[in-house]
Amino acid sequence: MIVFEGAAVSVDGADHGRVILAPLTLELPERRIAVIGANGSGKSTLLKLINGLVTPSTGRVLVEGLDTVKAGRAVRQRVGFVFTDPLSQLVMPTGLEDVELSLRARLRNPAERRTAALAVLDRFGLAPLAEQSIYDLSGGERQLVALATVLAVDPAILVADEPTTLLDLRNERRVRRLFATLDQQLVFTTHDLGFAADSDRVLVIEAGHLVFDGAPGAAIDHYRRMHVEADPLPEHHP
Repeated sequence: MIVFEGAAVSVDGADHGRVILAPLTLELPERRIAVIGANGSGKSTLLKLINGLVTPSTGRVLVEGLDTVKAGRAVRQRVGFVFTDPLSQLVMPTGLEDVELSLRARLRNPAERRTAALAVLDRFGLAPLAEQSIYDLSGGERQLVALATVLAVDPAILVADEPTTLLDLRNERRVRRLFATLDQQLVFTTHDLGFAADSDRVLVIEAGHLVFDGAPGAAIDHYRRMHVEADPLPEHHP
């Protein structure tokens, strides 16, 4: 389980500190958790706290009882992180080589590693693309390869930062269908409220604060009201 104990993130400025994420205390046992909020609200920071990409300025975050600061390496073995842009994490020329790289610590034998990597790609319907350059793949194919690379090592938790933002409708649906089949606990940010509705629980973040935490329908309604009331559309007069 993921636990936040007064975890906050702030940065020091020239005159005074700036709070990126206010102290947060909560437990996240649900299988599918969405985090929604405006750009710059702090939702990506919240995700990065879970695997230690960002460390709390105060408080702590525990993953399966492990402190993300004191046991960062062990936490990252349990938590896979998928970035919005797959090119930020695909480092090898082909998808096959990227999956092999993920499996290197687990499988020392090159032949066994390649066989296992091909099996992973086949699971995601990517075997025909295994040896294509990642630059020749579509955005959706790259995102699926990035997911395959992360999931190849069977993390207990998958954290995904806006994983469908750069995708067309077809590939967005592919990713959403894939997420629905995963055994891992999933925590993800999204601007797609329909995608957020697929979850068991939704956290709404605004200006670094958790402003709503609850069932998807109620959370999404709260988010809509919050932004409609804050920024109403101007009346149109013909």
